[in-house]
Amino acid sequence: MANSFAAIEIGKRSLMAHSTQINTAGHNISNADTEGYSRQRVQIKTFDPIYRPDLTREERAGQIGQGTSVESINRLRDELLDQRIVAQTNQETYWTTREKYYTMIEQVYNEPDEISIRTNMDKYWQSWQELSVYPESQAARQAVVTRGETLAESVQQRYTALSGIGNLINGDIEATVKQINSITKQIGEINNEIVKVKAMGDNPNDLLDRRDLLVEKLSGLANITTDIRDNDEFMVHLEGNILVQGHIARQFEVEPMTDNNGYSRVIWSDTKNTVQVSGGTLGALIELRDVDIRSEVQTLNTVTMNFADLVNDVHRNGIGMNNVTGLDFFVQHPFVTSVNGNYDRNGDGVDDHSYIFRFTGTNELNPQEKVGLEGTMTFSGKSGTISVPYHATDTIEEVVARINDSDGEVKAYLDRDNHLVLKATTAQNMENPDFVIRHVEDSGMFLTAYSGILQGSGAENAYDFAQADAVNSLRGSFAVAPVLNPAGYIAVNEAIKGDVLSVAAAYPTNQGKSMIGDGRAAVEIASIRNTNVMIGKDRTFDDYFANSVTNVGLKGEQAEMNMLSQNAIMDDLRNLRDSISGVNIDEELAEIIKFQHGYNAAAKFVSVIDQMLDTVINRLGV
Repeated sequence: MANSFAAIEIGKRSLMAHSTQINTAGHNISNADTEGYSRQRVQIKTFDPIYRPDLTREERAGQIGQGTSVESINRLRDELLDQRIVAQTNQETYWTTREKYYTMIEQVYNEPDEISIRTNMDKYWQSWQELSVYPESQAARQAVVTRGETLAESVQQRYTALSGIGNLINGDIEATVKQINSITKQIGEINNEIVKVKAMGDNPNDLLDRRDLLVEKLSGLANITTDIRDNDEFMVHLEGNILVQGHIARQFEVEPMTDNNGYSRVIWSDTKNTVQVSGGTLGALIELRDVDIRSEVQTLNTVTMNFADLVNDVHRNGIGMNNVTGLDFFVQHPFVTSVNGNYDRNGDGVDDHSYIFRFTGTNELNPQEKVGLEGTMTFSGKSGTISVPYHATDTIEEVVARINDSDGEVKAYLDRDNHLVLKATTAQNMENPDFVIRHVEDSGMFLTAYSGILQGSGAENAYDFAQADAVNSLRGSFAVAPVLNPAGYIAVNEAIKGDVLSVAAAYPTNQGKSMIGDGRAAVEIASIRNTNVMIGKDRTFDDYFANSVTNVGLKGEQAEMNMLSQNAIMDDLRNLRDSISGVNIDEELAEIIKFQHGYNAAAKFVSVIDQMLDTVINRLGV
């Protein structure tokens, strides 16, 4: 039969259950402002009754209930919603980071008109135009030199601003790597604690909240995914690689890259392989530095290199009022001291590569003439090589245009003597050097006897930079590649600044003198402004300035629009999560009042039972 004191036990269980519910509600209220906290609820169940059908019992109707008990304390969380938030967060931080830095890049290009590179270059061309009209004017020569210095300074300022943003991004990458390492280590430690708590049969709600918060922060830094294995082992993946496995957390490192302005490369600490990240803050920073900023700097270097090279080519062949000739107007620093461009790339003390920027053919060509030849030219491309065919019915202009319209990292044009010129562009792959022609080959005769660039046809006579003295395969002249980032050091020749009469406006006579009134060299330099000089994909300098500002503006607009879109999506998701997991103070207070009434009722029940037992024990029979 039922114990006489069973009712006391029922009351005690009720008191304990309501006390636990009150404490849990108080815990919710105290953590209402705690980041990542999920409100908790006590799961109550009826205690097992005394009589069960599978046990022998006396004949009586029904089962005798034994009150209530706390089954568990659970946090209110929608796991599918959490997974969606983790998957979406990296896109929000990705576009937020891009928008922030493109605001800075736009400020570099939004120069006042009177000091912009475009305005200074226009003034520079105008000074040459004026000199061509007054070739005997010393004042006109001084204007050319002064405006050349102003233009060089504005180019250097833009390079400094862009490289400064690159350095800032590189510092953010290193700081983000440290942050990721710290978070993954904490996740591993929490995983270890969670396993211990679950082994005791409890729910580690607060630990799970801390882990979820860390995972969400980590998802903002990189495009991670999570899953839980059958053995309850929590996993974090990054681009198919394990980042966290249970209590084991892999780490990142940064190492300087000598071929990328000394910027840091993010690698796995254990394998030393490069970390691939396509989303989150880290993915955005790496892309901004290695693609966007690098592209802007490369484009600025390209326009600077081509601008200085074309001006110097004319000026070197011109002559000044003081009969000085052979001077470059702008300073150019060769990458190597070897006249053949030989360079020890692997650092073993032996020259193993040739760093050449420009080839010039020996033969004068007619742009409208049909080549009358068949063949395929092969040039170095973004990855590997690309092929450019030519046919007998093609004109010289059509072949040159086909080279320029290809994806090769070699561009072509006809110089002032109608000689074919091939010149290198910047390299998309960071492992390849900028302004270095890496491969030129022709199966036919266009680049050989016809234009006078290569010694012979076929692979055996191809120019390939992966050897010393590769220039032996050339017929014509060549120029050695410049030092990295010419936009950072462009300057007017000191010899010309010291004597403005050295500014060449004329071409020398047969006697090597400057003829009075001759302004042909000045006219030719001024005409470079609208000449197709192939600055990367832009054909003229005006094309470059128009496209550079447009591209930066469009990318900035794209980043802003996507950021606003992602912010709206994430606001909806977080609001939905807060409606499920967030703490409502009024709701918790109402719950506390309900639990308090229950507690008071249970206490009254215990008091009544106590009085009944007192009557039975102490007063019966008196």
